[in-house]
Amino acid sequence: MQSTYVTWNKVCAFHNIPKDDWKLNGQYNYIEFKNGSRIDLLDLKFLPSDPLYERFGSLEYTDGAIEEAGEVNFLAYDVLQSRIGRHLNDQLKPTIAITGNPKKNWTYKEFYKKDKEGTLPEDTVFIQSLYSDNPHTAESYKKQLSNIKDKSIKQRLMFGNWEYDDDPATMIDFDAITDLFTNTIEKSDKKYMSVDVARFGRDKTVISLWNGLECYKLIEYIKQGTDVTAQKIKDLAKKEQIPYSNIIIDEDGIGGGIVDNLKGVKGFVNNSTPIEVNDEKPNFQHLKAQCYYKLAELINEHKMAVKTDNEQTKALLMEELEQVKTKDADKDGKKKVLGKDDIKAVLGRSPDYADNLMMRVYFEISPIYGIIRPKYNIKIKNYG
Repeated sequence: MQSTYVTWNKVCAFHNIPKDDWKLNGQYNYIEFKNGSRIDLLDLKFLPSDPLYERFGSLEYTDGAIEEAGEVNFLAYDVLQSRIGRHLNDQLKPTIAITGNPKKNWTYKEFYKKDKEGTLPEDTVFIQSLYSDNPHTAESYKKQLSNIKDKSIKQRLMFGNWEYDDDPATMIDFDAITDLFTNTIEKSDKKYMSVDVARFGRDKTVISLWNGLECYKLIEYIKQGTDVTAQKIKDLAKKEQIPYSNIIIDEDGIGGGIVDNLKGVKGFVNNSTPIEVNDEKPNFQHLKAQCYYKLAELINEHKMAVKTDNEQTKALLMEELEQVKTKDADKDGKKKVLGKDDIKAVLGRSPDYADNLMMRVYFEISPIYGIIRPKYNIKIKNYG
């Protein structure tokens, strides 16, 4: 209502479309014409209460358009493109128009990169457009864009550069994130499981199954109790032949109850003390930071793989891994990573998939599996 609808009024004025030809229904946010045609104004914001965008599941449209696609979750696009072609398409060919500024998310992967590689589907067209292409605003907008101080923002908005260096704090290279789904990893004789349990107020539990450093299956469960989750873990461990000592579960929040219930599994406490590796004192804020630094190293060196055909899962994981960033890198002290609350503020959700990959890394930095929730610093003196 604050952007698209404002532009709509400008377009109507420019084309001399009479005001009495259409009317806005402000209660339900749609524009209706005299002939019965209608434009629905949809809010594509991600809602934790509707992670699968089921609110759009029964809609029937002829055409669609998404503005500022860089700010839209991939699943919103995926669901909406399934809703077009459902009304009067014996007369009109269904299309969906997508606009947005360069951003390394699903728009980069689905359109820009495929266009660059010549792999765009035949029914898809990518059109690069710059501020200078609009003769009505070119000069004034050029002055505005020229005054932008941030290098990456200017590269994106003024020059349409998709390969911009988005943030120096970013820990994982975007191409390495993309390669995560096509990497070939040597098979291992060891299997693992990492579990991110739904906390209070959340409704999704994510489980990752691993063969070595290849995640061969990602499973998510919606709105289930901890007793059911514990049984699912038991069943999966038995079916996949994963020993309890190779299972790690996020112990913060209600996950602690599952750890206590499943004797022998590892409980991951984010703020616990980092682990000594090769007798070197770790210089990390906490265990979570240590594991994320190691995760970034493994992905950048193409030593990890995730196998899934679910495009939504890929998009969500890519978005989350892009937010793996250093914190206070210009300050002396222990190495830190961006906190979960900061990431949730950007994504509108918790980074469940990335946290699963991060927890798997524990087994890489701790060759001797031990308790990883030290609550006391105990020193033993030998009097013998």
